[in-house]
Amino acid sequence: MRRLISACLSVGRKYELYSMDWDLKEELRDCLVAAAPYGGPIALLRNPWRKEKAASVRPVLEIYSASGLPLASLLWKSGPAVSLGWSAEEELLCVQEDGVVLVYGLHGDFRRHFSMGNEVLQNRVLDARIFHTEFGSGVAILTGAHRFTLSANVGDLKLRRMPEVPGLQSAPSCWTALCQDRVAHILLAVGPDLYLLDHAACSAVTPPGLAPGVSSFLQMAVSFTYRHLALFTDTGYIWMGTASLKEKLCEFNCNIRAPPKQMVWCSRPRSKERAVVVAWERRLMVVGDAPESIQFVLDEDSYLVPELDGVRIFSRSTHEFLHEVPVASEEIFKIASMAPGALLLEAQKEYEKESQKADEYLREIQELGQLTQAVQQCIEAAGHEHRPDMQKSLLRAASFGKCFLDRFPPDSFVRMCQDLRVLNAIRDYYIGIPLTYSQYPQASCKDIYSQLVLRRLYPLAIQICEYLRLPEVQGVSRILAHWACYKVQQKDVSDEDVARAINQKLGDTPGVSYSDIAARAYGCGRTELAIKLLEYEPRSGEQVPLLLKMKRSKLALSKAIESGDTDLVFTVLLHLKNELNRGDFFMTLRNQPMALSLYRQFCKHQELETRGPGCWSGSFSGHLGLLFAAHPRIEGRVAALQTAADAFYKAKNEFAAKATEDQMRLLRLQRRLEDELGGRFVDLSLHDTVTTLVLGGHSKRAEQLARDFRIPDKRLWWLKLTALADLEDWEELEKFSKSKKSPIGYLPFVEICMKQHNKYEAKKYASRVGPEQKVKALLLVGDVAQAADVAIEHRNEAELTLVLSHCTGATDAATADKIQRTRAQAQKK
Repeated sequence: MRRLISACLSVGRKYELYSMDWDLKEELRDCLVAAAPYGGPIALLRNPWRKEKAASVRPVLEIYSASGLPLASLLWKSGPAVSLGWSAEEELLCVQEDGVVLVYGLHGDFRRHFSMGNEVLQNRVLDARIFHTEFGSGVAILTGAHRFTLSANVGDLKLRRMPEVPGLQSAPSCWTALCQDRVAHILLAVGPDLYLLDHAACSAVTPPGLAPGVSSFLQMAVSFTYRHLALFTDTGYIWMGTASLKEKLCEFNCNIRAPPKQMVWCSRPRSKERAVVVAWERRLMVVGDAPESIQFVLDEDSYLVPELDGVRIFSRSTHEFLHEVPVASEEIFKIASMAPGALLLEAQKEYEKESQKADEYLREIQELGQLTQAVQQCIEAAGHEHRPDMQKSLLRAASFGKCFLDRFPPDSFVRMCQDLRVLNAIRDYYIGIPLTYSQYPQASCKDIYSQLVLRRLYPLAIQICEYLRLPEVQGVSRILAHWACYKVQQKDVSDEDVARAINQKLGDTPGVSYSDIAARAYGCGRTELAIKLLEYEPRSGEQVPLLLKMKRSKLALSKAIESGDTDLVFTVLLHLKNELNRGDFFMTLRNQPMALSLYRQFCKHQELETRGPGCWSGSFSGHLGLLFAAHPRIEGRVAALQTAADAFYKAKNEFAAKATEDQMRLLRLQRRLEDELGGRFVDLSLHDTVTTLVLGGHSKRAEQLARDFRIPDKRLWWLKLTALADLEDWEELEKFSKSKKSPIGYLPFVEICMKQHNKYEAKKYASRVGPEQKVKALLLVGDVAQAADVAIEHRNEAELTLVLSHCTGATDAATADKIQRTRAQAQKK
């Protein structure tokens, strides 16, 4: 590309981004082309159904980085494509002739598809535009019936059929999508007339100050921010104004009436300069409000990509960037510049040469009091330079100037060095993201590392996160999670190897959800891998829903029980109950006592009348018996228990059947006791029933109940002892102790009395304790001296030690000495 004419326009600095080595076999004009903004990828659909091509030759969709490195290549097997475009999330939207939009990822992976409606399907698509709004990326369609349909956000598809244009019998000469007041519009040209379509009406509009004699509009372009509009007329005039068509900025006569291939805006944020770049086959023209234009000769077919602060221009061999020269750069590098930044740059260069001119330049800046401004100019200009050597030169000059300032804040210098290091890393040929300094804080993805993650450049993304010191959950964790989701899509690696590799890489990294990765694996058809990944998920609440979704209900039940979360268990039980037939449901509960117990509660409170004995068969009838035991009325409960006993017998579970029959007898007896004695007995356990009778003074009935239900003597004595002590009926307790020889001994009597703080009663039983427990009983009642005598008599070292441990203070000193002398004598022997 050669420059023909220089003019006063400041828009005109052009530099090479990359030398393209993508080896295109066809001209760009023979392909559908789409390039994403913010240094994004390039998509080409070769041979897009041209008539001169053989019918057997299918198009090939290829995706390249901005440096020309291939990212994906796939044979196009769908219908004829009309237009390509990139969404704000760097997803490729391919609009077909039948109105179906196919969505592909950066690496050619098919994501989804959607239709633009039946009307579009019937009338076919003539043309399409991909545009961007604050809500997302939109698609606008022109149908064969010359009607427009659009959706302002493909992520939340809501189709809008635009009003009909009166008298429109053929396709408009040009059209585009506008975004005004948060609403998407269509602007189209029909002969000399312009029409603006919104959701309600079609309005004729007229650009203010348009040169007379216009019979047709050949091209129109909206600025990157949708604030400005350019119109190319058949008279060769280019009208530039606001997108609302209420204000004219300027008008330029380019003296060329042939319709251009492309026309795009080229402007810098917050700049007062407004310029449009127009491209024909072999000519590129930059026009604005200056009286002359800047023109370039195009050596080969080129494609223009509008950017936030300029225009990318790529061809078969090169990829360049055309933009307005930033103010700081213009001040420093214009010929014979005496700007503070220019003088500081010269001073630094002379200083490196060890020339005295460095001091002269520096003194001149200091005398004018512009050293701070010079440093700021050099820092700002460094950000807008693409070549690292120029960046370093300007930053060295800024650093040199800072040495002569007392209080220059270092933040801007440090931040610029940091930003340029990141920008230079991603601009590398093998990365291929040529972001400019102006685009950097407003990149299409939320963060710069998001673009790297989409390109699967995980190591560099992690390095940048660590270099920028981003929070781990915000940066590294997201990158690792994305890497793991990509890993599960590699179907040539075994599930075991993938799960192990993911766990080794992620470990317990905060912010990483194994359940999300498992869900991606399940979505890719790798259920077993998803289950293995869920083993690393520490939160059962995240494991169980996905296991249920994968129809691994038994495993979900086990995980829910392991968590100890009853709500989670109930969730699984209800899911199983709705999913399985009754037989399979109870077979699943067979080996899960906790789940079975919870389901019994559920039946008791929710399904009291829904279970019947005739619905079940022997393989699970034993478990059914447990469910019949919950009923609010005694008669119903006894009947249910009888059915349960029959079910247990049917399951050949005689122990459970006998226990159920005993429960039936106990229920009847408890009901009779309530009728005869009053009080509450029903629903008490056998032991609690005995205890209640004793506490009520019905010892004879308690003993009879114990005989009827074969309660062992030891257990009955314990129950009666505890109950009488709770009543503090010491006289009855003494009678009970003398009724016959105690099967539990008399130490429990001592312990129970002391528990009730009655040492007097405890001493009565201490004397009756057997020799082997005598010392312990005496110590319990506080008779340390007698306990010592018994221990000495027994000559038991353990008992001596026990007594000695209870010797405290002067009162027990004689006893302690006695024990010590006994030990000494025993050692002499």
